[in-house]
Amino acid sequence: MTAAVKWPYYSRLASSLSPYVPGEQPKDGKFIKLNTNENPYPPSPKVYEAIRNAADGKLRLYPDPSSTAYREAVASRWNISTEQVFAGNGSDEILAFAFAAFFNSRNDEGAEPILFPNISYSFYPVYAALWNILYRTPELDGEFQINPADYMQKCGGVILANPNAPTGRILDVKALGKIAEAQDKNGRVLIVDEAYISFADLPGAGSMIPCFNEHPNILVIHTLSKDASLAGMRTAYAAGSAELINGLCRVRDSFNSYTMDRLVQAASAAAVSDTAYYDEINAKVRRTRDRCAAALGSLGFTVVPSQTNFIFVSPPSPVAAAELFAELRDRGILVRHFNLPLIDNYLRISMGTDDEMDILINACREIIAGH
Repeated sequence: MTAAVKWPYYSRLASSLSPYVPGEQPKDGKFIKLNTNENPYPPSPKVYEAIRNAADGKLRLYPDPSSTAYREAVASRWNISTEQVFAGNGSDEILAFAFAAFFNSRNDEGAEPILFPNISYSFYPVYAALWNILYRTPELDGEFQINPADYMQKCGGVILANPNAPTGRILDVKALGKIAEAQDKNGRVLIVDEAYISFADLPGAGSMIPCFNEHPNILVIHTLSKDASLAGMRTAYAAGSAELINGLCRVRDSFNSYTMDRLVQAASAAAVSDTAYYDEINAKVRRTRDRCAAALGSLGFTVVPSQTNFIFVSPPSPVAAAELFAELRDRGILVRHFNLPLIDNYLRISMGTDDEMDILINACREIIAGH
């Protein structure tokens, strides 16, 4: 996050914010880009076909404000009703709407802090600051695991990235269900941010979408940036009870009722419908992840078990993470370093193609040998 700034023309709110800073996006294309958790494989051919078909004379017209075809595709994919689906421009947008819709401001009577882990997606405190929401951050344990009991206490609501970022750890469906039950008794919402759920393969781990009919206070958010190779189109959806979806709509329609353009809606519906294609490429990503984790482990890295399309690793002594980050960048390989307490000696490495990961592994081997 960037620091707060002051300028005479900024509002007090704009001056106080510390915005999220994304991973480096090189302009020259000379880097192996393993720093932003993008999918290394292209979108489904059906996505390109849908975009070509949608790029016609109707572009002069406003898009469907309800994103009906996209929401119908999601509903069909998960065997739920269209009224239980919300469509948006990337999960970050939906998260912003969700914070406003379900978490009270500190100025509201009886407002209590919301909960999310001390190590998690760094946009959560940004949104809390934007909407003036109190928050507390229970600590992960020494192996970067979430303790479900920390999220069963009375609070203003809970948001969990599952699998968590940047650690790659996951809670199973049963544990999340218990958190949902506890928060339902409190009259609060549990938001489950499932950006990486398609890369999870542990027994008992999976999406909470099939569970929200028994837990009406669960809102599940999916992005198509990772598992559907559509980071460049900024598209996502949320699933939950019709009442929760209506809450998101109330916030969205107070900003802009035409949030998703016609081409994105068409591409998104096509992507959600082509499960066979994406199941195949995401299985390849999982195999690459496991192979890369084993290879770096053999070089002496500490590797956190991952259920995502990235791994979270700490290099062997005497090489520091910041030093390895810089030396990899000098070799044209971008990874992500978070200069934050508890994780400043870790790197997050997104999965590329097998050839790209071989280059990374060999570079790490040479750098470590040089020390």
